[in-house]
Amino acid sequence: MNGMVLVMQAAEFAAHRHTGQRRKGEAGEPYVNHLAEVARLLADATDGADADLIAAGWLHDTVEDTGTSAAEIETFFGPRVAGLVIEVTDDKSLPQAERKRLQVEAAPHKSAAAKTLKIADKTSNLRALMLSPPADWPSERILDYVDWAEKVVAGCRGVNPALEAVFDETIERARKVL
Repeated sequence: MNGMVLVMQAAEFAAHRHTGQRRKGEAGEPYVNHLAEVARLLADATDGADADLIAAGWLHDTVEDTGTSAAEIETFFGPRVAGLVIEVTDDKSLPQAERKRLQVEAAPHKSAAAKTLKIADKTSNLRALMLSPPADWPSERILDYVDWAEKVVAGCRGVNPALEAVFDETIERARKVL
């Protein structure tokens, strides 16, 4: 399948599956905005050369947050895209603290593409947190998130210097603003 077609199919699929979902921030922006930003960060980081990775950027939260199965992702988008999505999907049956611990622990052992996706995801999440933090998050929780995101990305370094620089700029700004 043509790479552009794959990416656009992933965008459409993700938009439909995440219909009605909103970000946690006070602005309550549509969740699809996050997916679009992650996909764009990946497109920039790869100069558009990895359509599977960009498609996985659109789909990275679909299994975790919508009830979509890994088999569906594989059927529609192939084994590499499905593998990347599964590689970055948290096990929602575990408590949040355990999921966060496992992300830090597992990050260094992920594939280069999954690490790149994680960096893009954390960059987008930090940007959203700076622009529109959740109203019910005290400043300590926000700062804990910033620290945790930095630990996850520390285990992902060495795969894409340009994207890592974008993350570094974002975290530096977050530490000043939050």
